Amino acid sequence: MTPNAISFIALAKEYCTAVANPPAELTDFVADMLRLLPRIYITASDLAVDSLDDGGYLDQAMDEDTYSDIMGRLSSLFGFEDSYLEVFMADMKYSDAPIATTISEGLADIAQVLFNFLATVREAPEPVVEEALCAVKAEFAEYWSQTLCNVLRALNAVKYQS
Repeated sequence: MTPNAISFIALAKEYCTAVANPPAELTDFVADMLRLLPRIYITASDLAVDSLDDGGYLDQAMDEDTYSDIMGRLSSLFGFEDSYLEVFMADMKYSDAPIATTISEGLADIAQVLFNFLATVREAPEPVVEEALCAVKAEFAEYWSQTLCNVLRALNAVKYQS
């Protein structure tokens, strides 16, 4: 396993812990996310995997209740600052009205992918870890990289424009 893969696993664990147990102060949580998310993006982008086409499988370990609990706690923490206008949704080009989404949903979506990844690789043999890295990299390219960038932009606004 490469040092970058090990770093990604450590960052995924740190992120999941942070969103599952956010601090009471919004400013502390925003600072944590603004520190973690760029590192996760870079590390996920640099994952060396054999192929994105035949990637492995991630166990669906996070249930709906856990997802809802994380999203609810984060929504309460962000309060009125949770919503932001989304400009990179595919439907946006056909819409006359702005499309709103929430920071809490984006963070919970990322947590779900990373939680599932960690559940898959926990105590797994190296070939399974390699397959899971392929799967998480494929999901990153297809979906959660854009979510991460969008949430990062919204978090930046919370920190510097509030």
